[in-house]
Amino acid sequence: MKKTLLNIVAITLMGLAFTACSDDKTASPTIVLTEVGHDDSHIAYTGSDMHLEADIEAEGLIKTIHVELLLEEGSGYRIAKEWADGKYIGKKNTEFHEHIDIPIDAPEGEYQLLFTVADREGNQSQATAHVVVMEPETEPTVE
Repeated sequence: MKKTLLNIVAITLMGLAFTACSDDKTASPTIVLTEVGHDDSHIAYTGSDMHLEADIEAEGLIKTIHVELLLEEGSGYRIAKEWADGKYIGKKNTEFHEHIDIPIDAPEGEYQLLFTVADREGNQSQATAHVVVMEPETEPTVE
């Protein structure tokens, strides 16, 4: 009887241990911004596009990637783009490489870049960076 009772207790404890492990929540995605602007300059030019690269790891598989540039002062101007399908979605690890269009009428100034990744498990992470938007530099022409 004692041996049977000890076996039941041992089996119960093992079951609880395995149940606790299986309920572990997946980690939130990790994001490393590797390049913001050409040569990681953190500068974007109106009427052009801004180079953006990031390394993403998402145990829960990528569901969406949202990129937003918010003007830090003034009218609340913003530039936003989202990826909810395509080459990054459903991946565990990926290198994000895109060019974000900066409208010609975008106000010059300092912006905050918000790079947000959500996974299929409901986890979300965000990386931020500072970006300066300015008019393109032009060389004077000699006639």
